[in-house]
Amino acid sequence: MAFFSIDNVRIKGIAGAVPKEEVSNWNYTHISEQERKLLIKTTGVEKRRMVGNSGITTTDLCKAAAEKILRETNTLKDDIQILIFVSQTPDYFLPASSITLQNRLGLPKTCMAFDINLGCSGFVYGLSAISSLMSVGKMKKGLLLCGDISSAGPPEEDKSVFPLFGDGGTATLLEFDQTAATMHFSNQSDGAGYEAIIVREGGMRKPFTVDSFTLVEKEKGISRASRNLELNGMAVFNFSVTEVPKNITDFFMHTSTDPSSYDYFVMHQANLLMNETIRKKLKFPPEKIPYTLSKYGNTSSASIPLTIVSELSNKVTEDVSWLLSGFGVGLSWATVSLKTKGLICPEIIEL
Repeated sequence: MAFFSIDNVRIKGIAGAVPKEEVSNWNYTHISEQERKLLIKTTGVEKRRMVGNSGITTTDLCKAAAEKILRETNTLKDDIQILIFVSQTPDYFLPASSITLQNRLGLPKTCMAFDINLGCSGFVYGLSAISSLMSVGKMKKGLLLCGDISSAGPPEEDKSVFPLFGDGGTATLLEFDQTAATMHFSNQSDGAGYEAIIVREGGMRKPFTVDSFTLVEKEKGISRASRNLELNGMAVFNFSVTEVPKNITDFFMHTSTDPSSYDYFVMHQANLLMNETIRKKLKFPPEKIPYTLSKYGNTSSASIPLTIVSELSNKVTEDVSWLLSGFGVGLSWATVSLKTKGLICPEIIEL
């Protein structure tokens, strides 16, 4: 287990942005009414936000969130010394979207910027990267931008994937602070399970061909092209309910903590049945577990910060002790414990 601690960095604020278009799974006509009821009950995903044909990209959502949190915290753009963009739906194959965001946000040329290609675990992984660099380099302030246009991955004809994912972008503002509480991280990976969540074609190993865009029926209700997101739900479920509780149990031992040590346990918003299984294994009380699955679905790397802003913005004005856990594509999973004081979480933006 990659367990490590980081000092002198704290989260000052988090902002989120979602598309205006709301899509309800009650209107998903590719499955029967009975299947819709079961889908919503087990996954918890009732509504989602989707960019549709608006042309909005992940960077647009993250840019709006970043501008919002900079305004709300009265942060000078010249003080931002690092920007990390975590996403699996960048604007271009190259250049890195973080570099274009540095320019679009009007940040100084002295700002360090790079991308991280991660999804479900991306917020925690990204937080570990940016906070470690800020701590070592004594960087004044930094922006962690996380999000995805996940709705672009699956076709409507794939009932195993399409009803689950929504679009969103977030911005987390961090600052160097020698009085900040220590952050503790545990990051893990298992590339043997890489096929559990995968887009098989479009990269350098398997470039696009004409056939990459042809829908093929895999089984009743599941048709996809090789360029589309493919999800092995059972494999992901088994991985999550096995590895995540083990990771966090080991984390408790390393940090001499337990569920009573934390005010809130915020998990990646993957699937209600999956997350509740994890919660029960770890014996966290339900009142410590916020959910946004019913509003936004699975928003990939944006899900943890988006859930904090959506569900807890009016509860974080004082000292709060957090346990955050992301898990999924890779396979990868990561946990962090941290404390915030007067966290600023403005209202979610709609584009």
